[in-house]
Parts: sequence; structure tokens; C-alpha cells
Amino acid sequence: MAVVWSRWRELPGAWAAAVTRPRWQLVLAFPISLWVLVWVGAQFTTTGAVFTPLDAPRAVLARFGPGATGWLDVVSSWLRDPAHTGVLTAAAWAAGLLWAATSERAQLPALAGWLVVMAAAEGLGYQPAVSRAVGVLAGFIALLALCALPNRGKLVDRRPRLLPLDVLTAGAVAAALSGMVPLLAPGLALTRLLRPYLTRPARPDPSRPNIPAARPPTDLRARPSVPRAGEMRSPSRNESAVADVSE
Repeated sequence: MAVVWSRWRELPGAWAAAVTRPRWQLVLAFPISLWVLVWVGAQFTTTGAVFTPLDAPRAVLARFGPGATGWLDVVSSWLRDPAHTGVLTAAAWAAGLLWAATSERAQLPALAGWLVVMAAAEGLGYQPAVSRAVGVLAGFIALLALCALPNRGKLVDRRPRLLPLDVLTAGAVAAALSGMVPLLAPGLALTRLLRPYLTRPARPDPSRPNIPAARPPTDLRARPSVPRAGEMRSPSRNESAVADVSE
């Protein structure tokens, strides 16, 4: 357990990985993150009204006239049709698999998973859609961890293997990156707001020559002893060999 906890302490670096993606991905992730944040936050209101994922863009497009939301009504009616419940359930399961496929180098599956789960929640509701997606994510990671138990203690030499600690670490990173999607938009806004007020460490000047660090003094006991004035010094091996040859 201590080893697993030491590996999971690296999870705070997942936020750094989430915000260091390419710029075009940040531009794509910002509106999706804001959309998810509004939808998830609306579920905790005390008014009791049901807020669906399409209600957020419907509220924005309604300001441009009543005809701007016509296509949203068509999509919403199709998703809420009871005949499409099986398709939406499968979509919620697929969203969990997309979350499980998320890593630090591949974060687009997390965004796609939220879009799919919101499409499923339009017909199934918030609780059924999210619970199914999270259940598939947890079940997939648990299944891989069980399959990796026979490889516990083995080394990766010739082909890839499933190792229990690596499976749990990758699953925790995937869950963390997927859960950070709603927090990405406010996090980026806060970071941009605080950027002028942050003091950064000084960078090394590339024009200055690289001065090597001073070497530590060697051990005085390792130095050859120097005879003092008036003292006799025993001849070395080379000197003895030269004397024998000369004789």
C-alpha cells in the first residue's frame, strides 16, 4: 500500500499535464470545460428544476431570437425518445471507456467522453448517465488490475506486460485527467489572471560562459608523502628497477 501511495503522489502533476497540451487543444477544451461545468453545477441547485446538457447552449442561443434554438429542440426530442434508451446506455458505457483511454499524452478522449456522456444524459438523465460511465471506468481498471496480478514482480524485457502498480497508476491518472475537465476553464482563467502577479525564478543567461563548479579538495591522506629536509625516502619500485639494470 505504501508503494501504491508513493506512486499516486505524482497525481498533482496531472494538472500540469492538462494545461501544457497544444494551444489548439486548449482552445477546443475551454468551451467544452465551461459547458460541462455549467451542466454539472446546475445539478446541485435547490430549485428542483431539471437542467439538461442542451439547456446551456439553448439559453445562449435564445438571445438571438426564438428561431435560433429550433435545431436544438429537434436534437433534444430525438435523444429523449424512449426508443433510443439502449443506444444512449451504450453511449454512456463508451464514455467510460473513453475516460479510461485518457493519458498525459492523449487527453482528447477525456473531452470526447464528456461530450458522449452529455449526449446520453440528455435522454437518460444526469445520474444514470454519469453513474454508468464511472462504473465502466472503474470496472475496466479493476479488470486490468486483476489480469496484471500474475505478472507481479516480473520485469518487462521483451514484450509489454500488465503490471499491477502501473495499471493502478495509469487508471488514477486517467480518472484525474477526466475529472479535471470541468475545472479546466476556471483554472485557465485564474492562471491567466494571476500571471502578471507571479514572480518567476531568474533564468540562466545563455550569453555568459559556463563556469564549472570548483572541485572539492582531495583527501590529504591519499596524497603521496613528501619527505622533509634531512629525512630519508625509500626508493620506489621504478627507481629500484633502474638501479638493478644499471648494476
